[in-house]
Amino acid sequence: MPETLTTSTPDEQDLLFRLLRQLDAAPDASQRATAAALGISLGRLNTLLRSAAEGGLITVSARPGPDKRQRFAYSLTTRGAAEKVRLTDQFLARKLAEYNALHAELTGSASGLPPLKHRTHPMQSNLAPIPELYVSYESAQKLKVEAADLVSWDLTPRQICDLELLMNGGFNPLKGFLSQADYDGVVENMRLTDGTLWPMPINLDVSEDFASKLEAGQDIALRDQEGVILATMTVTDNWVPNKAREAEKVFGADDDAHPAVNYLHNTAGKVYLGGPVTGIQQPVHYDFRGRRDTPNELRAYFRKLGWNKVVAFQTRNPLHRAHQELTFRAAREAQANLLIHPVVGMTKPGDVDHFTRVRCYEAVLDKYPAATTTMSLLNLAMRMAGPREAVWHGLIRKNHGCTHFIVGRDHAGPGKNSAGEDFYGPYDAQELFRAYEEEIGLKMVDFKHMVYVQERAQYEPNDEIEDRDNVTILNISGTELRRRLAEGLEIPEWFSFPEVVAELRKTKPPRAEQGFTVFFTGFSGSGKSTIANALMVKLMEMGGRPVTLLDGDIVRKNLSSELGFSKEHRDLNIRRIGYVASEITKNGGIAICAPIAPYATTRRAVREDVEQFGAFVEVHVATSIEECERRDRKGLYKLAREGKIKEFTGISDPYDVPQNAELVVETENVDVDNCAHQVLLKLESMGLIKA
Repeated sequence: MPETLTTSTPDEQDLLFRLLRQLDAAPDASQRATAAALGISLGRLNTLLRSAAEGGLITVSARPGPDKRQRFAYSLTTRGAAEKVRLTDQFLARKLAEYNALHAELTGSASGLPPLKHRTHPMQSNLAPIPELYVSYESAQKLKVEAADLVSWDLTPRQICDLELLMNGGFNPLKGFLSQADYDGVVENMRLTDGTLWPMPINLDVSEDFASKLEAGQDIALRDQEGVILATMTVTDNWVPNKAREAEKVFGADDDAHPAVNYLHNTAGKVYLGGPVTGIQQPVHYDFRGRRDTPNELRAYFRKLGWNKVVAFQTRNPLHRAHQELTFRAAREAQANLLIHPVVGMTKPGDVDHFTRVRCYEAVLDKYPAATTTMSLLNLAMRMAGPREAVWHGLIRKNHGCTHFIVGRDHAGPGKNSAGEDFYGPYDAQELFRAYEEEIGLKMVDFKHMVYVQERAQYEPNDEIEDRDNVTILNISGTELRRRLAEGLEIPEWFSFPEVVAELRKTKPPRAEQGFTVFFTGFSGSGKSTIANALMVKLMEMGGRPVTLLDGDIVRKNLSSELGFSKEHRDLNIRRIGYVASEITKNGGIAICAPIAPYATTRRAVREDVEQFGAFVEVHVATSIEECERRDRKGLYKLAREGKIKEFTGISDPYDVPQNAELVVETENVDVDNCAHQVLLKLESMGLIKA
C-alpha cells in the first residue's frame, strides 16, 4: 500500500473513508458529481483516486461515452471493501471520543457512554438496523467477475452456516473470520482483542496444503458446495491452532465423546485462516424460504408490528405441550411477544432432521395467538458448548432484535462424556449467562421444568407444586418418547399434540419397519464376510425389507477400484461404504457391511452418517490375530511378514479394538450359523426385526 495511505492524518483517513463509501454507494457517478459529494476539487479527487488505485482499494476501468468527465468507472476491490469497514469503525470511535470530550466541556461530567470496545452493540436499540458485510448489488456484480480469478475454497456445511451469519449480521460485531489474536482472546477469556464479549471461535479451517499456498494479504473466493461464490476474504492470519487447548477452554474437556471436540480433531482442517469478509450473496436455501429471516428482516418485522419486547425460544427438538406452556409463561412473565427461533443448521448427531422438525413447528404454531407469536428459522451450526453456547445464543438473538431469551436446563448440552457423566451441570449455562446478562444486553428467562398434574389437567413448574404428595405428576422423558416411537406405542395427548406425533411417526416408523446397518469389523481372515453372507441369507429369508451386502472385496472391486491401501485411501474406502449404507438405511433397507475398518475415528464417522436415518449395529468379530494368521487362505499374512505388503492391519499397522460395539462374536470353535444367529438375536432384542 502506498505511503500516503499508511501514514495519512486523521483528516485524510476520514476523506478516504468518505471516498470509499461514496464509490460503493454511487459507482456510476461522474467525477464531478463525486467531487461535489465529497466537497473537494476535481484535482484533489484525482489525486485521491490514484492513491486508492495504487493501494489496491479500487479498480479503474474505461467507460465508453461522449462525456469525457465520465470516461472512467470505479469500483471497490475486496481489499477496498474491507478497508471501508475498518475505516467506518475508526470513524465512529473517533466521533464518540469527540462527543465525550464536548459533553465534558459543556457539563463538567462524563457522558456516561462506555467506550466502543467495551460495548457489544454500540448505540442501537433492538429495532434499529445492524451492520451487514454485504456490498451493494452493483459492487457485488463486479466483485463476482473479479473473484472468479481468485484462489477458491469450497466451504463445508458448517462453514456455510458461519459465513451466512457473518454476512447478515447474526455474528455482529465480527467483520470476518477471527484473527489469531482474536482467536486466542476468545479461547482464553471469551473476549476479542478490543475487549468485546464473544465466546465462540469462528475461524475458516482449511487443509495444510491449501494454507501453504497462501500469502499474507491475499484475497480468496469462498464458494458453496455448488461452486457459487458467496464472498471473498482477505487472509490476514494463517496458523496451526492448539486444538487440545481450544477443546479444554471452549468445551470444558478434550474428550472425543463431545461431538464438537470430535469434529475439531477428526473433521476440521488442521490450519485456521482469519481475515475480513466481503459478502457478495446469501447462500441459497430451497426449503422453507418464507420462514428464513436475516437479523435486519426480523428487526423490520418487529418494528412494523411495534414489538418492543421479544422473547426468543431456542430449540433443536420438536415442540410438545410442555414447551408450549413454558413459552406461554415466559412471554407472559416478560410481558413480551414470542419468537420461536429453532436451529436448522447443524445440530447434534442423532437429532431429528430439520425438515421433520419444521413441519412439527408449523403444526404447533396454530396453537399460539397469531398476533403475539411468530417463527423464524436460524441457520446456525451449533457446537453444543453448554454455558459458552448459551452466551453465544444470547448475542445472536440480540442481533436478531430480541430483548429476552429463554435459557434451558442443560442448555446446548451434548450428553455424556467418556466416563458416562454429563459434560455440564444442569444450571451451568444459566449461571454463566446471568454473569454476562447486562453486557449481552438481553434478559434471561429461566427455563422451568414443566410436568403434567393429572388432577388439575394442566402443566405446572415442577418446583412450584406445593401439594405434590396429594397429586399425580406425569412426565415422559426424551428417552421414553423415543422408545414409544420406536415400538409404535401410544403417546398420550397430554404429552404432545396429535399433529406433532403424526409427523414424527412419518419420519420414525416403528423400528421393525426402519432401515438399519449392521457393520462387521475385525482382522483380515476373522470371518466377517462369511458371517455377513450367512446373515444376509437369513434376513432375506425373513423378507419385508431389501438387504444389501457391502463386503470389503466387493466394494474394492465396484466402488473403490482406484484406491490403494494407504491410511488415507483405506479411510476413504470406509467412508464410501458408510455413505452407501446411510442411503440404504434412509430408504428403509438393510445394509450389511464387512470391511476391516481398523480405525475407531472412521468407524465413528460412519456411525454418525448412518444414525441420522436409522440404527447402526457394530459387530466386532473378535478372532485373534494368531488364528487369522493360521487361517490365511489368501496368503496375505505371509506376504506382510515378508514385508511385501506395507501397512497391513495387525502386522505393520494398528487395529483400534472397538470399545462399545453392540455385539462381540467369537469365531474360534464356533460355526458360522451360530455366529449369524447371535446377530439375529441382537437385532431382535433391539426391535429391528420382529420376534
